[in-house]
Amino acid sequence: MSIGPRLTPTEVLLRLGLGTLFGAVLGFDRERQEKPAGLKTLALVGLGGAMAPVVMLHTGSADPNPVSRVIQGVLTGVGFLGAGVIMHRKSSGAVEGLTTAAVIWVVAAVGLAAGMGQFIPAGAATGIALLVLTVGKRLERRLDIERDD
Repeated sequence: MSIGPRLTPTEVLLRLGLGTLFGAVLGFDRERQEKPAGLKTLALVGLGGAMAPVVMLHTGSADPNPVSRVIQGVLTGVGFLGAGVIMHRKSSGAVEGLTTAAVIWVVAAVGLAAGMGQFIPAGAATGIALLVLTVGKRLERRLDIERDD
């Protein structure tokens, strides 16, 4: 059972390119902050997030509910990637990497949106995430809140 017409090569490149670009934008911000998941990592997470629905839409699927299965699979898998950057320091009790893990998860969702052709939500989410990262950091400094990203 096909789920619709195949994507044109231009549509494939646009969706993959925007997923990668949106991830790279957030990755650039994380790179400037010298965080473990930077430009390359988040660009690739965005690409991977976009790739799953593009492949599904381009090739068709016999699954009666392919979109939700793709979204569930990508977000679950990326959750494990994010978990890998979270560290608990026994000596101090500090937990590090939560913001980085959250950014990885957001970039995967943005990539999924781009891969589905939902460019406005993907771009808006990228902008909002960038705003949260920059304004949040300044607000934490102003309130003298110490956080380990």
